[in-house]
Amino acid sequence: MTEPSPESPSFDEADDKKFAETALPLGVRVAAAWSWRLIVIGVAVAALLWLIVQVRILVVPVLVAVLLTALLQPVVQFFVRRGWPHWLGVVTALLALFAAVAVLVTLIVTQLRQGLGDVVVRSTDAWNDFVHWLETAFGLSAEQVNGFIDQVVTTIQNHQNEIWSGALAVTTTAGQLVTGTLLTLFSLIFLLIDGKRIWYWVLGFLPASAHAPVHTAGLAGWVSVGQYVRVQIFVAFVDAVGIGVGAAILGVPLPIPIAILVFLGSFIPFLGAITTGALAVFIALVYNGPVNALIMLGVVILVNQIEGHVLQPLVMGNAVRVHPLGVVLAVSAGALLAGIPGALFAVPIAASASAMVNALVARKWVPGTDPVAKYLHDEKSHREARHRARRAARENRREGSA
Repeated sequence: MTEPSPESPSFDEADDKKFAETALPLGVRVAAAWSWRLIVIGVAVAALLWLIVQVRILVVPVLVAVLLTALLQPVVQFFVRRGWPHWLGVVTALLALFAAVAVLVTLIVTQLRQGLGDVVVRSTDAWNDFVHWLETAFGLSAEQVNGFIDQVVTTIQNHQNEIWSGALAVTTTAGQLVTGTLLTLFSLIFLLIDGKRIWYWVLGFLPASAHAPVHTAGLAGWVSVGQYVRVQIFVAFVDAVGIGVGAAILGVPLPIPIAILVFLGSFIPFLGAITTGALAVFIALVYNGPVNALIMLGVVILVNQIEGHVLQPLVMGNAVRVHPLGVVLAVSAGALLAGIPGALFAVPIAASASAMVNALVARKWVPGTDPVAKYLHDEKSHREARHRARRAARENRREGSA
């Protein structure tokens, strides 16, 4: 008889292994297998979030640049498809962006400069009237009311980092603000000019077998982000026009700054328009009284109901393929984990992740293809064609001079 090899288990070891497999119920073994894998995934996600927090001064500007690139890329492609220079499309897109930002900032600054002082005076008068009403109705003294307000203000100041910043703190100093703005601008310019080559350069770090699946998933995610940005601008415009026109009809001062602030705030789904709409209600209260403020509140609620029940489910839902409940949960989780930046980037990240997973599940790529190799081959062919064209032009100039 041949002796069993040292590598093969003995009969006792085989029996022990079989007994261990049969002693535990199948559900327990499946749960244990899932548990350790989920723990590994959770640790990896936590490590990624920790790394992002450490380099947040880089991450936030780059993400803003990605969203702006998705918005402006169709302008560049419009020029390229018509055979016009690529740089002309990039310059046009950047000038359009700068012009839009300049118009918004100019309107806000000029309008607020004219009415901000009066808003402060009216707010002070309204606060004094409110304190007097408390004294009359509830027998509270002004010192008691002011003491309570001071306690609230002190609590907010002591926890302002948790309230406003979250994990991904917004830039808090002028230096960080300037650095973030410049980084956003440079990233935007290079993404518009050379975004395609940057993508294939990143893709080249992966194994060749992963190029086609990751490329297909990345394109699906990019299309989803572009659709989100363009649709969100439309939703923000509807919110701004609805609340701004309502404020103007009701005679609420500063309707233009209110509309612009609503437009900017609406880029945070659900929460942004409500927060900025509250400003319109407050101004209506201090200027026109409680009845006008209640009507303004009704206008804000109506506009948000239209957004929540018509625009978000139909327009936004069809664009990003994310259920409205998923949008709410994503925004809430983003705000909890990363404050204002998290709420801003939650929906596009969720939309792109959903599109990428769907593309991978559907296996929409052609097996056996390598988009990186094809891109490198096309780039080499284009360089050779340009070289031949320049050489032919030089020869034609020599012949003409001869």
